[in-house]
Amino acid sequence: MATVSELWQAARRQLQDVVNEDTFARWIAGIVPVRMEDSRVILGVSYDVFADWLTLNYQSVIEKAVRDAAGSGGGHLSVVFESGHEPPAGADAGPALPRRAVAPRPAVAEAAGVNPRLLNRRFSFLTFVVGDNNRFAHAACLAVSHAPGTVYNPLFIHSPTGLGKTHLLQATAQELLSRVPHSRVELTSSEEFSNAYIEALKGNALGQFRGHYRNVDLLLIDDVHFFTGKERFQEEFFHTFNALYHGHKQIVLTSDRPPHEIGGLEKRLVSRFEWGLTTDIGQPDIETRIAILKKKQDDHAVKLRDDVLLLIAGRIKSNIRRLEGALIRLVSFASVTGVELDPARAERVLGPVLDEEAGCQISIEQIQRTVAEYYDIRLADMTSKRRPQNIAAPRQVAMYLCRKLTDFSSPVIGEQFSRNHATVLHAEQTVQERMGRDAEFRREVTSLVRRIRA
Repeated sequence: MATVSELWQAARRQLQDVVNEDTFARWIAGIVPVRMEDSRVILGVSYDVFADWLTLNYQSVIEKAVRDAAGSGGGHLSVVFESGHEPPAGADAGPALPRRAVAPRPAVAEAAGVNPRLLNRRFSFLTFVVGDNNRFAHAACLAVSHAPGTVYNPLFIHSPTGLGKTHLLQATAQELLSRVPHSRVELTSSEEFSNAYIEALKGNALGQFRGHYRNVDLLLIDDVHFFTGKERFQEEFFHTFNALYHGHKQIVLTSDRPPHEIGGLEKRLVSRFEWGLTTDIGQPDIETRIAILKKKQDDHAVKLRDDVLLLIAGRIKSNIRRLEGALIRLVSFASVTGVELDPARAERVLGPVLDEEAGCQISIEQIQRTVAEYYDIRLADMTSKRRPQNIAAPRQVAMYLCRKLTDFSSPVIGEQFSRNHATVLHAEQTVQERMGRDAEFRREVTSLVRRIRA
């Protein structure tokens, strides 16, 4: 069999034809062939965050390239990414990342350029629960707090409300200030930023406004989707963005959707928002939700039983704020009444919260309707016997999304599409494989997930 270096060089040539140029340069060019271990091909990257990102997003496409490169005897090969390996000289491996901090930082000092009242000490990296849904966003924020303006700039984080974007902004600001106390940091919302601009216009103080915002080391703005429709303000922010970017100052932005889906935003701003790294935060799985509840419970004297925490985590899936609200409701009830809560009593106490949550659950019909509208086909085509590609492919996407976004079994999903469960499982596999090799298709599916959850 070929050496690991020869195998990887052949796989690289195939990957150059499969993924787009930017993806190859950012994520694949800097991969280092390390060694072979039985049927595993060990590939090296610089830092853990790259290993995590490649595993989550490109594992299948890279494995396929490696197996194809190995020929007829390579069907059993798997790929493992190992951190701690520098890319070859001259390779464009994306920005280098600092090592992850593991020790607690000292308290945040008051610094020029940040209003202390805006910093919430509870929203630090130490209190942020990391799961598969937010691991990359967390790592990226940690990276920019250690090397502002040199790692990912700008950093754009998007997700539905209540999944931790604001927590990460707070943590990023506080981490930088704990390391470099006199850094100039501005943490604000899009509304506060626009209000400051309006006040500057009224008071003939635009020079002061620009002097303040264009001379910070780190600018963090929450909910930039509210910039839509404000043409004059967008013009001002465009120049502020350019001044910071070209001055190698760090910009971190959040939104409820990726830049290209924000309507009413100038194309030149969309382009700049996408200059750096865009990453999302997904819905936390049940293990992460339980970990969040246990972490939040540390703030309260009353501790709930594990089976009660499991009830909360199992029934409330939409967002972390509602999860924390349910915890506070139960803790307050137990504190006032002195009653130890069991799952049955907890469910009664949470009645209104659980009813509201149930109203947020995603239905199969909702998915079918959203996918049909997206691909411009009839809703009836989801259950019809017709099989042309322009109908069959969206139908498979809808089945895949039903598997991923609902708790319904494959037989139940199959019934709703007038198919059997084997067809649903085949659709799921087909969509997953296509997402692994087709970046544009993967973006389509990701966009549909956001529309459905919204």
